[in-house]
Amino acid sequence: MKVKVVCRKLYDYVRYDLKEIAFPSSLPDPPHIKKRRKLTWHERFLVLKEASRLYAASWVRDIGPDLRPNDYKKDDGTEGKSNGDKSRSTETEPSALEDIAVAARGGMETLRPALQRLYMTRASAYRDALKSFIEGYQEGIQQVMEKKEDSSKAQQEGNTDKNSA
Repeated sequence: MKVKVVCRKLYDYVRYDLKEIAFPSSLPDPPHIKKRRKLTWHERFLVLKEASRLYAASWVRDIGPDLRPNDYKKDDGTEGKSNGDKSRSTETEPSALEDIAVAARGGMETLRPALQRLYMTRASAYRDALKSFIEGYQEGIQQVMEKKEDSSKAQQEGNTDKNSA
């Protein structure tokens, strides 16, 4: 009788518990979630076909006339020139982040010049800021030195007045 109970418990352990320990199942779905039906092979094929079409469309190299102006035909009419002037005057210049984002879509050959422009702009801004800081620092030092000279001259004149009296 005891051997039979031990064998049953061992069997249950191997069948249920050991299986759950080795390959734990995920938590069950909450009661308000409705299970979706499984897709048929035809529906799976259609989903895969649409996903691959969308993926291929995301890799198109046509990024527009902003970064590749030589690949697009220029308008010979006067309408394009007048519209271009109006749009340039009313639109603001794109930010550096927008410029980099557009260039990144074009690949490395368009991203490199955009990054170089960004770095050169930042380098010139840092250089100008450093020059103005150095000039201001030098002016401050000159003012302090002039104050020290004035105060030392005043002390010397005061000492000579006292000595003569």
